[in-house]
Amino acid sequence: MTVALARISAEPLSFADHVTAVDDARMGAEASFVGRVRDHDPDAATPVVALEYTAHPDAEAALLALAERAVGDTGACVAVSHRIGRLAVGETAVIVVAAAAHRAEAFDVCRALVEALKHELPIWKRQVEADGTTEWKGLGG
Repeated sequence: MTVALARISAEPLSFADHVTAVDDARMGAEASFVGRVRDHDPDAATPVVALEYTAHPDAEAALLALAERAVGDTGACVAVSHRIGRLAVGETAVIVVAAAAHRAEAFDVCRALVEALKHELPIWKRQVEADGTTEWKGLGG
């Protein structure tokens, strides 16, 4: 199994669930990425208080396809999830865990999938600032 988990969720994400999903005695390395909502943005005039994520109805299928492409023929296994809805500062928005026989493949697959999510996954975010200002971020890739 190359993609153990590929999920879009309105519920909080569990890092432990992702690690468990790729647990395999053939895998000697795991690399992970956790993306959290931060309290600042270079374009924000006031502190960021939340991000509101919206997904296309086909986002979960797209997520699976991106995960499969990142794994390719490496023999790696991945677990990946992205949150939707309103997330406060500090909440986890995305988790990627890649397991492979060797660390180089684990790192490469993890990074490739994170970059693909950023540029190709049909999920959009609206940034909410402390003064009530909102701005859509990342539209159009």
